[in-house]
Amino acid sequence: MRRRANDSAGMQIDARAGREGLLNPVERSAEVLFGLIMAVTILGSLSIAKAGSNEVRTATAAALGCNLAWGLVDAVMYLVRTLTERARLRHLAKRVIDTDTNSAHHLIRHALPADFIAIIGASELEGMRRRLLAHPVPAGTVLGRRDYLAAVGIFLLVVLATFPVVVPFILTDDIALAMQISRAVTLLMLFIAGWVLGSYAGYLRPARTGVFMVLIGVALIACVKALGG
Repeated sequence: MRRRANDSAGMQIDARAGREGLLNPVERSAEVLFGLIMAVTILGSLSIAKAGSNEVRTATAAALGCNLAWGLVDAVMYLVRTLTERARLRHLAKRVIDTDTNSAHHLIRHALPADFIAIIGASELEGMRRRLLAHPVPAGTVLGRRDYLAAVGIFLLVVLATFPVVVPFILTDDIALAMQISRAVTLLMLFIAGWVLGSYAGYLRPARTGVFMVLIGVALIACVKALGG
């Protein structure tokens, strides 16, 4: 399961419960990475030797427009994914409530993450089943206000990731200098995203994760450009 288990049920039925924030660090870093790769790939198509002001304006507009579209699609798919997963969990909870004890244990066990299955026994499964029986499955609207705010957050992250990359092309007419600054900013943002992920994962040296993220970002950008992106 993607989100933390509900204290009352031992599994997540309603993802609105227990969320510390609209998006976790992994989701935030992923959205920033998507936006960066898209923007850098488009701006990387500029020819430093031949690009004029019209080409630069076209490329920056294309980078922003592409990220606007990507952010919108990503936000909508987040809502679709959340709706589907939450509806599935509610349906699972109803099945657990309506079936016999052994079948309920089987359903709960197979719904839990693989890492949990090895450390829980029949008593924990029965405890989950009893708490489900004591707390009715949430009814009504599946998506809530926080879900829509999270979708807006995704959209903004993808779009805002474009601006640090394109701003140098707006502030200077020196295409070569703007390209160097843009690339440096991209590498810095990739490093910060990796640092955040490393800290979130509990690594003692999150800077290594930052460097690894830079290498991943550079490799992905090279692949996208090689494939004609």
